[in-house]
Amino acid sequence: MTKIFIGGLADNIQEMDLAILVSLHGEIDTIKIVRDRATGRCKGYAFLEIPKLADAKNIISMLNGESFKGNTLTIKIAEDGAAKPAPKFNKFAAKKFSR
Repeated sequence: MTKIFIGGLADNIQEMDLAILVSLHGEIDTIKIVRDRATGRCKGYAFLEIPKLADAKNIISMLNGESFKGNTLTIKIAEDGAAKPAPKFNKFAAKKFSR
């Protein structure tokens, strides 16, 4: 399974819109559009899981830099294990758990 990142999405994009566009170039397993919790609008990017690496590469080569709903798409293989920000150290919480 290969995870790809798609950026440059319109804020009103729906999963079906993305599925129709991408499925012309390769098989899709899952689509996760990242949305604002308060408004439900797309934050401009999504992650797709593609079963075959060859399909992922084809999707990237065919759609990266293309225009979709007025925006230019940026598509690349997602970096697995992207570093998440470390939680901030809270000295008061640490005292509570230290003995």
